[in-house]
Amino acid sequence: MKIDILTLFPHMFDNFLSESILGRAINNHQVIINIHNIRDYSTDPHKKVDDYPFGGGRGMVLMPQPVFDAVDALKTPDSFIILMTPQGEVFKQKKAYELSLKKHLIIICGHYEGFDERIRILADLELSIGDYILTGGELASQVVTDSIVRLIDGVITKESHLNDSFNNDLLDYPVYTRPSDYKGMKVPDVLLSGHHQNIEKWRHEQSIERTKKRRPDLLGDD
Repeated sequence: MKIDILTLFPHMFDNFLSESILGRAINNHQVIINIHNIRDYSTDPHKKVDDYPFGGGRGMVLMPQPVFDAVDALKTPDSFIILMTPQGEVFKQKKAYELSLKKHLIIICGHYEGFDERIRILADLELSIGDYILTGGELASQVVTDSIVRLIDGVITKESHLNDSFNNDLLDYPVYTRPSDYKGMKVPDVLLSGHHQNIEKWRHEQSIERTKKRRPDLLGDD
């Protein structure tokens, strides 16, 4: 997979691309991630990318020209273009799986008070990571990128992500490690039993109970 991210603040991605599972996936050539400065595509002599909104109002608005030209330079027949915006579809695990099968993603990070409405025509999908406002789309694009890359075949074991929270609309079951008794808090006996059928049954029951308690909306409960 190839991911091109368009941003006004490319240095926000420096450490993000070098650490943990994402950094390993890049080093193993399982994904190519390029960060592009939208200013590089501005035709303005001073590399201006924003202007005041028509009709008045607060803040500055991202202009269409640099974004359109950047997308034109990067787009291929395999490209799928995502616009990060709080007005977009809320990002969920099911969407992460869908996007992990794409060959090429172009992610546009909005900023300032917003972006020129005409930029929306470029997007195949508008995405939000929740009902709150960030200073820009950079952090949101990192969340989406991390979520997608870990699902690419071979980046982590398939079993690891199949047991993640939100698969099958359930939260993940509780897990424990050594020691089996820590300050009087003991690991459930079933996990020490070696009886795999009973362990799987317990884990499934725990997933259901945890989901009922913490996220009943996932089960369709009131």
